[in-house]
Amino acid sequence: MTNSETLAMFKSSGALLDGHFRLTSGRHSNSYFQCAKVLQYPEYLSAICGQIAGFFRESGITTVISPAIGGIVVGTEVGRQLGVKTIFAERKEGAMMIRRGFSIDPSEQVLVVEDVITTGGSVAEVIELVKAAGATVAGVASVVDRSNGKVRLADKQFSLLTMEVVSYAPEECPLCKEEIPIYAPGSRTNPQC
Repeated sequence: MTNSETLAMFKSSGALLDGHFRLTSGRHSNSYFQCAKVLQYPEYLSAICGQIAGFFRESGITTVISPAIGGIVVGTEVGRQLGVKTIFAERKEGAMMIRRGFSIDPSEQVLVVEDVITTGGSVAEVIELVKAAGATVAGVASVVDRSNGKVRLADKQFSLLTMEVVSYAPEECPLCKEEIPIYAPGSRTNPQC
């Protein structure tokens, strides 16, 4: 599947938004990938996750873990297509942790799956949880890599859609300077600009 085919899925489902957005990372951008809108369609979910699963099929993956909330749907479907255990990490009092009775054993080969990577902060936190459990990070996958490949989190990394999307530190945001209303559609609450 090419970048243009993937972008067509995002556009046809209304998942690629234009405006002024506060990303989960805290940075601001004029574009936002609302992966949930494209992943709500089973045919898109299956195709997108099939590409990720196909890339890692021969990697000996035994577990898929995703950061909540955005990565859960894509991680679950990738795990289903690989036929492996699928879990997620979530924030409690600001810290990423493995809860709900989930666990990771040292023998596991773990694939970390996220919907969108901008700075990679949430994925890096999940990687640390996997390492702390003594398991091996076998790879990192995402539907969208907004850094155009600049954010490297693992030796084996795959993103279905890789492109550079401009983002700004809040204090440097030209959209804020123009007083364009800002929206924070992500899963974490960030302070206003």
